[in-house]
Amino acid sequence: MKLNGSEIIVRCLLEQGVDTVFGYPGGAILNVYDALYKNSDKIRHILTSHEQGAAHAADGYARASGRVGVCMATSGPGATNLVTGIATAYMDSVPVVAITCNVTLPLLGKDSFQEVDIAGITMPVTKHGFIVKNIEELAPTIRKAFRIATTGRPGPVLVDVTKDVTGAVCEFTEESPETLLEEKKAAEAGTGKYSQEDIDLAISMIENAKRPFLYVGGGAVISGSWKEVRRLDELLDAPVCDTLMGKGVFDGHDRHYTGMIGMHGTKASNYGLQKADLVIALGTRFSDRQTGNTKEFAKNARILQIDVDEAEINKNVKVDLALVGDLKEILTKINAGLTKTSHELWMSEIRDLKENYPLQYDHTRLTCPMVIEALDKVTKGKAIVTTDVGQHQMWAAQYYTYSEPRTFLTSGGLGTMGYGLGACIGAKTARPDKICVNIAGDGCFRMNLIELATASRYNIPIIEIVINNQVLGMVRQWQTLYYGKRYSATILTDKTDYCKTAEGLGCKAIRISKPSEVEDALKEAIAAGGPVVIECVIDEDDKVFPMVSPGASIDEAFDEKDLEEK
Repeated sequence: MKLNGSEIIVRCLLEQGVDTVFGYPGGAILNVYDALYKNSDKIRHILTSHEQGAAHAADGYARASGRVGVCMATSGPGATNLVTGIATAYMDSVPVVAITCNVTLPLLGKDSFQEVDIAGITMPVTKHGFIVKNIEELAPTIRKAFRIATTGRPGPVLVDVTKDVTGAVCEFTEESPETLLEEKKAAEAGTGKYSQEDIDLAISMIENAKRPFLYVGGGAVISGSWKEVRRLDELLDAPVCDTLMGKGVFDGHDRHYTGMIGMHGTKASNYGLQKADLVIALGTRFSDRQTGNTKEFAKNARILQIDVDEAEINKNVKVDLALVGDLKEILTKINAGLTKTSHELWMSEIRDLKENYPLQYDHTRLTCPMVIEALDKVTKGKAIVTTDVGQHQMWAAQYYTYSEPRTFLTSGGLGTMGYGLGACIGAKTARPDKICVNIAGDGCFRMNLIELATASRYNIPIIEIVINNQVLGMVRQWQTLYYGKRYSATILTDKTDYCKTAEGLGCKAIRISKPSEVEDALKEAIAAGGPVVIECVIDEDDKVFPMVSPGASIDEAFDEKDLEEK
């Protein structure tokens, strides 16, 4: 059948099972939006308030569902407004396909109105970028984009299409999902770089360890290997820590769980891992925020690393054995060869660490940890929690107990302020059965609060918790500890009323300042049936502890009590 380029784009999205697109129209992409209008019964388009919101929503959709998130924007500033969201997805290995349209082919390279080389701009922050100048190449390119986004280590792919291609006509042959799946499997074939000998070596390392420690990263979420990770620990009887991106892979209620590791990880995780004789690193790239001083990291241990991306092997931390390939596949083979063991003395030592160094906060006044613990209680730990970046992000990682993967969505690699609200909208769209809550600081909330208008326009029942301390909290914490309390450009005391702003954008608003108000506010928000903002007024000098100073070893973690003793 003969179709124009815009119709081909929509048909290819339908082939891939896409049911939702987030975007913002403009002149160059008008033909595509006309095709979306004609297919609105098949693909839901959510008009965000800003293109960055569309990119973050597509990212949140992908993280919450495990499917590809799709966003669209027009040429020039529409496309460049996607860049921060694309970079966020790239740093956290999120499968997103961003479709932009450019000026017509004769106008390319002439500094035409709203022309920009978006493929060139995004090259460092995408797995691949395409610019389609020929209608015959359009369908194969869209299909290839989805395959690249989801094969191996996932990530964002950009497809830029000239406007004349969206209006041109050519023959289109539909491909079945089965055919597309076979192509994806063929692309994935042979990506694993390990042998049976490597599996046997890994099993031997694990079985000979006296003090093994599981170190779980975001790759365990992406690969869908949470059952295999839990089975490994069941066989091994070892403590388990996770990175910011690995939350929910291992059940936070389990006795083996020690909490997050790293700069704001628990002392039990940081001290415990440094005592291990074997660290089993599962889908993690050893980010600096987790390892601290890499020369001191796991200095008493051998390290076994399993990751799909060969580039991550020995990049930040030298390891003793690496298996490159799909984590789920590799763990299945390792688990099949393991004999169930017990490490009673080691687990007793870990239990002592957990009892001696619990997370603590002031219960006499309203704090962010108090709000998050109440949220955990009210939602029974079953909500999808998105965050922005800063103190509230760390508290959300520390005090909410995650028991399922894909329930903690945050910008870990890029640290994008303003990420959470769009991501929460995307997550709720992907998982309407889940309570979806974004936790933001007042500084982050300012970045993209206009997306409240998106939530109210579609009556998307998300909860936005704004932790208002009237400062840029994490930056102020560093200024307090390392810059002699010189609070340069971090004080936000002004006349902004967040509740009135939320109400003006069509949302219900609740302000709380006392511990007694927390649970009632959360229950009211959950029952509201629409978007709700809860502003929580806390002290400007609340700090996230434990903390590891930059460049220090993770077993040099300190808290408020340690500072007082000094």
